[in-house]
Amino acid sequence: MIEFFTTNLWLLWIIISIVCLILELSSGDFFILCFAIGAAASSLLAGCGLSLTWQIIAFAVVSALSLFLVRPALIRKLHNPHRERLSNAEAMIGQIGRVSEPIEANGYGRVAIDGDDWKARSVDGIAIKKGTRVRVTRMDSIIVTVEPID
Repeated sequence: MIEFFTTNLWLLWIIISIVCLILELSSGDFFILCFAIGAAASSLLAGCGLSLTWQIIAFAVVSALSLFLVRPALIRKLHNPHRERLSNAEAMIGQIGRVSEPIEANGYGRVAIDGDDWKARSVDGIAIKKGTRVRVTRMDSIIVTVEPID
């Protein structure tokens, strides 16, 4: 088996490249992809009959160039920083809901937002009737602070 790979080093580089691509699928940060590109370049040199030393040098150089040239371009293209995706509490702020249990003055009630029912209080401590449309202005743990919009 070892004798087969020593005579067909291009195949070993292809296997390394495929393994790197499979590993890249689990990470998604385009780091391992650079090594897959380096291994693919080395397989081309092995197919041309260059020595193992040149193949390893090509793997290192092409992988390094990919890290500095290909990876940043892919990150800029696919992970657009201008398209910020809010999550958790930040995603709740600005949401519109409806009061499902009256909010008492300086007390609490409940608000239904997107099918979930949240413990809520009003911004100014005023009472808000059941059925009133409200907007989330702040979120403290699992308690939303709302203001009426009707």
